[in-house]
Amino acid sequence: MSALRKLSVTGPPVVVSAGSLAQLGAEIAAVAPAFRYAIITDSIVGPLYAERLAGSFPDPTSVSVLTISAGESHKTRDSWATLTDQLSSTGHGRDTVIVALGGGMVGDLAGFVAATYMRGISLIHVPTSLLAMVDSAHGGKTGVDTTGGKNLVGAFHPATAIFIDSEVLATLPLREFQSGLAEILKHGIVQDVQYFADVVAELPGLLSQSGVSGDTLARLIVRSVEIKTEIVARDEREYGLRKILNFGHTLGHGIEAASGYSLLHGEAVAIGMCAEARAAERAGIAEAGTAEAVREAVCLAGLPTALPLSVSVERVMQLARADKKKRSGEIEYALPERVGRMAGRDSGWTLPLPDTLVQEVLQ
Repeated sequence: MSALRKLSVTGPPVVVSAGSLAQLGAEIAAVAPAFRYAIITDSIVGPLYAERLAGSFPDPTSVSVLTISAGESHKTRDSWATLTDQLSSTGHGRDTVIVALGGGMVGDLAGFVAATYMRGISLIHVPTSLLAMVDSAHGGKTGVDTTGGKNLVGAFHPATAIFIDSEVLATLPLREFQSGLAEILKHGIVQDVQYFADVVAELPGLLSQSGVSGDTLARLIVRSVEIKTEIVARDEREYGLRKILNFGHTLGHGIEAASGYSLLHGEAVAIGMCAEARAAERAGIAEAGTAEAVREAVCLAGLPTALPLSVSVERVMQLARADKKKRSGEIEYALPERVGRMAGRDSGWTLPLPDTLVQEVLQ
Protein backbone atom coordinates (compact mmCIF):
# COMPACT_ATOMS: atom_id res chain seq x y z
CA MET A 1 0.00 0.00 0.00
CA SER A 2 1.28 3.48 -0.84
CA ALA A 3 1.19 6.17 1.83
CA LEU A 4 -2.09 8.01 2.28
CA ARG A 5 -1.82 11.41 0.63
CA LYS A 6 -4.16 14.13 1.83
CA LEU A 7 -4.68 16.72 -0.88
CA SER A 8 -4.47 20.42 -0.09
CA VAL A 9 -7.97 21.32 -1.24
CA THR A 10 -10.67 23.60 0.12
CA GLY A 11 -13.68 21.67 1.38
CA PRO A 12 -13.98 18.07 2.55
CA PRO A 13 -10.63 16.30 2.91
CA VAL A 14 -9.58 14.17 -0.06
CA VAL A 15 -7.17 11.30 0.57
CA VAL A 16 -5.48 9.49 -2.33
CA SER A 17 -3.48 6.28 -2.17
CA ALA A 18 -2.99 2.95 -3.92
CA GLY A 19 -3.98 -0.28 -2.21
CA SER A 20 -5.54 1.29 0.88
CA LEU A 21 -9.05 -0.19 0.68
CA ALA A 22 -8.40 -2.95 3.19
CA GLN A 23 -7.31 -0.35 5.79
CA LEU A 24 -9.83 2.40 5.03
CA GLY A 25 -12.33 1.45 7.74
CA ALA A 26 -10.04 2.74 10.47
CA GLU A 27 -9.45 5.97 8.52
CA ILE A 28 -13.19 6.46 8.01
CA ALA A 29 -13.93 5.79 11.69
CA ALA A 30 -11.30 8.37 12.68
CA VAL A 31 -12.69 11.17 10.49
CA ALA A 32 -16.38 10.23 10.94
CA PRO A 33 -16.94 8.47 14.27
CA ALA A 34 -20.35 6.79 14.44
CA PHE A 35 -22.33 4.13 16.26
CA ARG A 36 -23.12 2.37 12.97
CA TYR A 37 -21.94 2.52 9.36
CA ALA A 38 -23.98 1.62 6.29
CA ILE A 39 -22.01 0.84 3.14
CA ILE A 40 -24.19 1.44 0.08
CA THR A 41 -22.86 -0.28 -3.01
CA ASP A 42 -24.11 -2.00 -6.16
CA SER A 43 -24.32 -5.54 -7.49
CA ILE A 44 -21.03 -5.23 -9.41
CA VAL A 45 -18.79 -3.37 -6.96
CA GLY A 46 -20.21 -4.99 -3.81
CA PRO A 47 -18.96 -8.54 -4.46
CA LEU A 48 -15.50 -7.16 -5.30
CA TYR A 49 -14.88 -4.76 -2.45
CA ALA A 50 -17.66 -4.43 0.15
CA GLU A 51 -16.53 -7.29 2.41
CA ARG A 52 -12.93 -6.07 2.37
CA LEU A 53 -13.97 -2.53 3.29
CA ALA A 54 -16.44 -3.62 5.97
CA GLY A 55 -13.86 -5.88 7.59
CA SER A 56 -11.37 -3.02 7.90
CA PHE A 57 -13.47 -1.08 10.44
CA PRO A 58 -12.36 -1.27 14.09
CA ASP A 59 -15.69 -2.94 14.89
CA PRO A 60 -16.93 -4.81 11.79
CA THR A 61 -20.17 -5.69 13.59
CA SER A 62 -21.12 -2.01 13.41
CA VAL A 63 -21.10 -2.12 9.59
CA SER A 64 -24.06 -3.02 7.35
CA VAL A 65 -23.86 -3.50 3.59
CA LEU A 66 -26.83 -2.42 1.45
CA THR A 67 -26.68 -3.45 -2.20
CA ILE A 68 -28.65 -2.08 -5.14
CA SER A 69 -28.75 -3.23 -8.75
CA ALA A 70 -26.01 -1.71 -10.88
CA GLY A 71 -26.70 0.77 -13.66
CA GLU A 72 -27.99 4.31 -14.07
CA SER A 73 -31.50 2.98 -14.72
CA HIS A 74 -31.62 2.06 -11.01
CA LYS A 75 -30.79 5.58 -9.77
CA THR A 76 -34.44 6.24 -9.01
CA ARG A 77 -36.83 7.32 -6.28
CA ASP A 78 -37.79 3.65 -5.92
CA SER A 79 -34.19 2.73 -5.09
CA TRP A 80 -33.99 5.66 -2.67
CA ALA A 81 -37.19 4.44 -0.95
CA THR A 82 -35.87 0.88 -0.74
CA LEU A 83 -32.60 2.00 0.85
CA THR A 84 -34.18 4.36 3.35
CA ASP A 85 -36.73 1.67 4.30
CA GLN A 86 -33.88 -0.80 4.86
CA LEU A 87 -32.05 1.67 7.07
CA SER A 88 -35.17 2.32 9.09
CA SER A 89 -36.16 -1.34 9.46
CA THR A 90 -32.67 -2.30 10.70
CA GLY A 91 -32.58 0.43 13.34
CA HIS A 92 -30.11 2.87 11.81
CA GLY A 93 -30.44 6.24 13.54
CA ARG A 94 -28.93 9.69 13.21
CA ASP A 95 -25.67 8.30 14.59
CA THR A 96 -25.15 6.38 11.33
CA VAL A 97 -22.63 7.30 8.63
CA ILE A 98 -23.37 6.38 5.02
CA VAL A 99 -20.37 5.10 3.06
CA ALA A 100 -20.87 5.29 -0.72
CA LEU A 101 -18.77 2.53 -2.30
CA GLY A 102 -19.05 2.58 -6.08
CA GLY A 103 -19.19 4.76 -9.15
CA GLY A 104 -21.10 7.94 -9.85
CA MET A 105 -24.53 6.33 -9.76
CA VAL A 106 -23.93 4.86 -6.29
CA GLY A 107 -22.43 8.12 -5.05
CA ASP A 108 -25.37 10.21 -6.26
CA LEU A 109 -27.97 7.82 -4.83
CA ALA A 110 -26.20 7.11 -1.53
CA GLY A 111 -25.56 10.82 -1.16
CA PHE A 112 -29.27 11.54 -1.60
CA VAL A 113 -30.06 8.89 1.01
CA ALA A 114 -27.60 10.56 3.40
CA ALA A 115 -29.02 14.01 2.64
CA THR A 116 -32.60 12.99 3.43
CA TYR A 117 -32.55 10.11 5.92
CA MET A 118 -33.37 11.42 9.41
CA ARG A 119 -33.16 14.91 7.79
CA GLY A 120 -29.50 14.38 6.97
CA ILE A 121 -26.67 12.15 8.21
CA SER A 122 -22.95 12.08 7.48
CA LEU A 123 -21.57 10.78 4.18
CA ILE A 124 -18.22 9.31 3.14
CA HIS A 125 -17.33 8.69 -0.50
CA VAL A 126 -15.13 5.75 -1.53
CA PRO A 127 -15.31 6.05 -5.33
CA THR A 128 -14.41 3.02 -7.42
CA SER A 129 -14.71 4.43 -10.96
CA LEU A 130 -12.44 7.00 -12.56
CA LEU A 131 -15.42 9.27 -13.21
CA ALA A 132 -16.43 9.23 -9.55
CA MET A 133 -12.84 9.73 -8.37
CA VAL A 134 -12.30 12.90 -10.40
CA ASP A 135 -15.79 14.36 -10.55
CA SER A 136 -19.02 13.07 -9.06
CA ALA A 137 -17.67 12.35 -5.54
CA HIS A 138 -16.72 16.02 -5.17
CA GLY A 139 -18.94 19.04 -4.86
CA GLY A 140 -21.86 17.81 -2.78
CA LYS A 141 -24.38 17.16 -5.56
CA THR A 142 -26.67 14.21 -4.89
CA GLY A 143 -29.82 13.04 -6.61
CA VAL A 144 -31.90 10.57 -8.55
CA ASP A 145 -33.25 10.48 -12.08
CA THR A 146 -36.90 10.74 -13.10
CA THR A 147 -38.76 10.10 -16.36
CA GLY A 148 -38.39 13.83 -17.01
CA GLY A 149 -34.60 13.78 -16.92
CA LYS A 150 -31.38 13.17 -15.04
CA ASN A 151 -30.82 14.33 -11.45
CA LEU A 152 -34.04 16.35 -11.32
CA VAL A 153 -34.65 15.34 -7.69
CA GLY A 154 -31.76 15.85 -5.31
CA ALA A 155 -29.96 17.98 -2.76
CA PHE A 156 -26.57 19.50 -2.02
CA HIS A 157 -24.98 17.35 0.70
CA PRO A 158 -21.16 17.50 0.84
CA ALA A 159 -19.29 14.45 2.07
CA THR A 160 -17.33 14.50 5.31
CA ALA A 161 -14.37 13.06 3.39
CA ILE A 162 -13.46 11.31 0.13
CA PHE A 163 -11.05 8.36 0.06
CA ILE A 164 -9.59 7.42 -3.34
CA ASP A 165 -7.80 4.10 -3.82
CA SER A 166 -6.58 4.21 -7.42
CA GLU A 167 -5.70 0.51 -7.30
CA VAL A 168 -9.37 -0.48 -7.60
CA LEU A 169 -9.31 0.85 -11.17
CA ALA A 170 -7.55 -2.40 -12.12
CA THR A 171 -10.99 -4.08 -12.15
CA LEU A 172 -12.73 -1.23 -14.00
CA PRO A 173 -13.81 -2.17 -17.55
CA LEU A 174 -12.08 -0.17 -20.27
CA ARG A 175 -15.33 1.43 -21.39
CA GLU A 176 -15.97 2.71 -17.87
CA PHE A 177 -12.39 3.96 -17.65
CA GLN A 178 -12.85 5.89 -20.90
CA SER A 179 -16.07 7.35 -19.53
CA GLY A 180 -14.05 8.88 -16.69
CA LEU A 181 -11.58 10.36 -19.16
CA ALA A 182 -14.38 12.58 -20.49
CA GLU A 183 -14.59 14.41 -17.17
CA ILE A 184 -10.80 14.67 -16.94
CA LEU A 185 -10.72 16.27 -20.40
CA LYS A 186 -13.56 18.58 -19.39
CA HIS A 187 -11.59 19.89 -16.43
CA GLY A 188 -8.73 20.81 -18.73
CA ILE A 189 -11.03 22.49 -21.25
CA VAL A 190 -12.80 24.64 -18.68
CA GLN A 191 -9.81 25.67 -16.56
CA ASP A 192 -6.29 24.53 -17.51
CA VAL A 193 -4.98 24.37 -21.08
CA GLN A 194 -1.64 22.86 -19.97
CA TYR A 195 -3.43 20.11 -18.08
CA PHE A 196 -5.57 19.44 -21.16
CA ALA A 197 -2.40 19.10 -23.25
CA ASP A 198 -0.81 16.81 -20.66
CA VAL A 199 -3.89 14.55 -20.61
CA VAL A 200 -4.01 14.36 -24.42
CA ALA A 201 -0.31 13.43 -24.50
CA GLU A 202 -0.86 10.65 -21.94
CA LEU A 203 -4.03 9.17 -23.47
CA PRO A 204 -2.31 6.43 -25.55
CA GLY A 205 -0.49 5.15 -22.46
CA LEU A 206 -3.55 5.42 -20.25
CA LEU A 207 -5.55 3.31 -22.66
CA SER A 208 -2.92 0.60 -22.91
CA GLN A 209 -2.97 -2.21 -20.37
CA SER A 210 0.28 -1.04 -18.81
CA GLY A 211 -0.94 2.55 -18.45
CA VAL A 212 -4.09 2.01 -16.41
CA SER A 213 -2.29 2.41 -13.09
CA GLY A 214 0.80 4.11 -11.77
CA ASP A 215 2.15 7.56 -11.00
CA THR A 216 0.93 9.17 -14.23
CA LEU A 217 -2.69 8.28 -13.60
CA ALA A 218 -2.44 9.30 -9.93
CA ARG A 219 -1.01 12.67 -10.95
CA LEU A 220 -3.82 13.28 -13.43
CA ILE A 221 -6.45 12.27 -10.87
CA VAL A 222 -4.99 14.66 -8.31
CA ARG A 223 -4.94 17.64 -10.70
CA SER A 224 -8.48 16.90 -11.88
CA VAL A 225 -9.69 16.82 -8.26
CA GLU A 226 -7.87 20.10 -7.60
CA ILE A 227 -9.60 21.83 -10.52
CA LYS A 228 -13.04 20.57 -9.51
CA THR A 229 -12.68 21.43 -5.83
CA GLU A 230 -11.15 24.86 -6.52
CA ILE A 231 -14.16 25.82 -8.61
CA VAL A 232 -16.67 24.36 -6.17
CA ALA A 233 -15.05 26.17 -3.23
CA ARG A 234 -15.67 29.50 -4.99
CA ASP A 235 -19.32 28.72 -5.81
CA GLU A 236 -20.66 25.81 -3.77
CA ARG A 237 -24.33 26.18 -4.80
CA GLU A 238 -23.74 26.83 -8.52
CA TYR A 239 -24.92 30.43 -8.70
CA GLY A 240 -22.07 31.49 -10.97
CA LEU A 241 -18.59 30.13 -11.67
CA ARG A 242 -19.43 26.51 -10.89
CA LYS A 243 -21.68 26.49 -13.95
CA ILE A 244 -18.58 26.12 -16.15
CA LEU A 245 -18.36 22.52 -14.92
CA ASN A 246 -21.59 21.90 -16.84
CA PHE A 247 -19.75 22.08 -20.16
CA GLY A 248 -21.00 19.12 -22.20
CA HIS A 249 -23.64 18.31 -19.60
CA THR A 250 -26.56 20.43 -20.76
CA LEU A 251 -26.83 18.26 -23.86
CA GLY A 252 -25.02 15.32 -22.27
CA HIS A 253 -27.70 14.67 -19.69
CA GLY A 254 -30.37 14.76 -22.39
CA ILE A 255 -28.33 12.45 -24.61
CA GLU A 256 -27.76 9.99 -21.78
CA ALA A 257 -31.46 9.85 -20.88
CA ALA A 258 -32.60 9.76 -24.51
CA SER A 259 -30.38 6.73 -25.10
CA GLY A 260 -32.24 4.89 -22.33
CA TYR A 261 -28.92 4.98 -20.46
CA SER A 262 -27.35 2.67 -23.00
CA LEU A 263 -24.68 5.40 -23.24
CA LEU A 264 -22.50 5.84 -20.17
CA HIS A 265 -22.42 9.26 -18.54
CA GLY A 266 -18.94 10.08 -19.85
CA GLU A 267 -19.86 8.96 -23.36
CA ALA A 268 -22.90 11.24 -23.37
CA VAL A 269 -20.85 14.12 -21.96
CA ALA A 270 -18.19 13.56 -24.63
CA ILE A 271 -20.83 13.90 -27.35
CA GLY A 272 -22.25 16.93 -25.52
CA MET A 273 -18.83 18.62 -25.36
CA CYS A 274 -18.26 18.11 -29.07
CA ALA A 275 -21.71 19.45 -29.96
CA GLU A 276 -21.59 22.41 -27.58
CA ALA A 277 -18.08 23.37 -28.75
CA ARG A 278 -19.23 23.25 -32.39
CA ALA A 279 -22.26 25.38 -31.54
CA ALA A 280 -20.09 27.88 -29.65
CA GLU A 281 -17.73 28.20 -32.59
CA ARG A 282 -20.55 28.64 -35.12
CA ALA A 283 -22.14 31.27 -32.88
CA GLY A 284 -18.89 33.25 -32.78
CA ILE A 285 -18.37 32.56 -29.08
CA ALA A 286 -15.43 30.18 -29.36
CA GLU A 287 -12.19 30.78 -31.22
CA ALA A 288 -11.70 28.93 -34.49
CA GLY A 289 -10.18 25.50 -33.91
CA THR A 290 -11.65 25.04 -30.44
CA ALA A 291 -14.25 22.50 -31.54
CA GLU A 292 -11.68 20.48 -33.47
CA ALA A 293 -9.32 20.39 -30.48
CA VAL A 294 -12.16 19.06 -28.33
CA ARG A 295 -13.22 16.52 -30.97
CA GLU A 296 -9.67 15.23 -31.50
CA ALA A 297 -9.13 14.74 -27.77
CA VAL A 298 -12.45 12.96 -27.34
CA CYS A 299 -11.67 10.72 -30.30
CA LEU A 300 -8.19 9.93 -28.95
CA ALA A 301 -9.79 8.86 -25.67
CA GLY A 302 -11.88 6.34 -27.61
CA LEU A 303 -15.11 8.17 -26.82
CA PRO A 304 -17.98 8.92 -29.21
CA THR A 305 -18.01 12.34 -30.85
CA ALA A 306 -21.50 12.35 -32.41
CA LEU A 307 -25.03 11.35 -31.55
CA PRO A 308 -25.86 7.70 -32.39
CA LEU A 309 -28.50 7.32 -35.08
CA SER A 310 -30.69 5.50 -32.56
CA VAL A 311 -30.98 8.62 -30.39
CA SER A 312 -33.53 11.21 -31.45
CA VAL A 313 -32.38 14.83 -31.68
CA GLU A 314 -35.92 15.93 -30.86
CA ARG A 315 -35.92 13.82 -27.67
CA VAL A 316 -32.55 15.22 -26.62
CA MET A 317 -33.85 18.78 -27.03
CA GLN A 318 -37.03 17.93 -25.15
CA LEU A 319 -35.01 16.64 -22.22
CA ALA A 320 -32.63 19.60 -22.36
CA ARG A 321 -35.60 21.97 -22.09
CA ALA A 322 -36.64 20.17 -18.88
CA ASP A 323 -33.13 20.35 -17.42
CA LYS A 324 -32.19 22.35 -14.32
CA LYS A 325 -30.06 24.64 -16.47
CA LYS A 326 -33.05 26.26 -18.22
CA ARG A 327 -33.67 29.88 -17.23
CA SER A 328 -36.59 32.12 -18.27
CA GLY A 329 -37.67 29.51 -20.80
CA GLU A 330 -34.26 29.36 -22.51
CA ILE A 331 -31.67 26.59 -22.36
CA GLU A 332 -28.39 28.00 -21.09
CA TYR A 333 -25.04 26.45 -21.94
CA ALA A 334 -21.56 26.57 -20.44
CA LEU A 335 -19.45 27.30 -23.52
CA PRO A 336 -15.71 27.52 -24.17
CA GLU A 337 -14.08 30.66 -25.50
CA ARG A 338 -11.04 28.50 -26.16
CA VAL A 339 -9.46 25.47 -24.52
CA GLY A 340 -8.63 26.50 -20.96
CA ARG A 341 -11.01 29.48 -20.84
CA MET A 342 -14.80 29.59 -20.66
CA ALA A 343 -17.04 32.30 -22.05
CA GLY A 344 -19.83 34.11 -20.24
CA ARG A 345 -18.04 35.83 -17.36
CA ASP A 346 -20.40 38.83 -17.68
CA SER A 347 -23.55 36.71 -17.96
CA GLY A 348 -23.12 34.33 -15.03
CA TRP A 349 -20.98 31.87 -17.00
CA THR A 350 -23.77 30.56 -19.22
CA LEU A 351 -25.12 31.69 -22.56
CA PRO A 352 -28.25 30.84 -24.56
CA LEU A 353 -28.03 29.34 -28.04
CA PRO A 354 -30.77 29.11 -30.67
CA ASP A 355 -32.44 25.70 -30.66
CA THR A 356 -32.05 25.52 -34.43
CA LEU A 357 -28.27 25.88 -34.15
CA VAL A 358 -28.03 23.22 -31.44
CA GLN A 359 -30.20 20.85 -33.50
CA GLU A 360 -27.93 21.39 -36.52
CA VAL A 361 -24.75 20.47 -34.62
CA LEU A 362 -26.42 17.44 -33.07
CA GLN A 363 -27.43 16.25 -36.54
